[in-house]
Amino acid sequence: EEILESIEAGVRYVGENYVQEAERVLPAIKGKCLLHMIGHLQRNKVKKAIELFDMIQTVDSLKLAVEIDKRAGTIGKVMPILIEINSGREPQKSGVMPEDLFELLESLSSLKNIKVEGLMTMGPALESPEELKPYFRLTRKLFEDASKYSGPNIEMKWLSMGMSDSYLIAIAEGANMVRIGSKIYGRRK
Repeated sequence: EEILESIEAGVRYVGENYVQEAERVLPAIKGKCLLHMIGHLQRNKVKKAIELFDMIQTVDSLKLAVEIDKRAGTIGKVMPILIEINSGREPQKSGVMPEDLFELLESLSSLKNIKVEGLMTMGPALESPEELKPYFRLTRKLFEDASKYSGPNIEMKWLSMGMSDSYLIAIAEGANMVRIGSKIYGRRK
């Protein structure tokens, strides 16, 4: 119900963290907005994710990208993706290490059923959103460098950074896509 209200108010993209949540909301929102996977995607959920989502923002490995490419190919779909960058180099978080991005792009450039449309980062959990600036700046620099990279399935359009508590800083640092869930829908229960 809240999602439908936000769509009626002009929201064009809705993000879900889990495949199961997307399955639940899709019947109500199909055709009214684009649905993005914004949570960590396990390879065993890729088949269902390909059917449900319009974009996967959390591709963090070649193995996951290859699985997405394979599953998308079986249904004749080219899946838009963002590469998740582990800008804080946190071992407990998913994401590609900054220095590994261009090697990954090279590997992805031969895949036919994915389209790399940008980068995404969460940044580390810090006391103040201001402290995220260097991590957002690093990801923006990677995005700018990757924008010069040419490949048949690579077109850097989206820089997804920032959430409800940090979106203003993310925008100031170059984000053109932000994830604002709790400011719209309230904190997760």
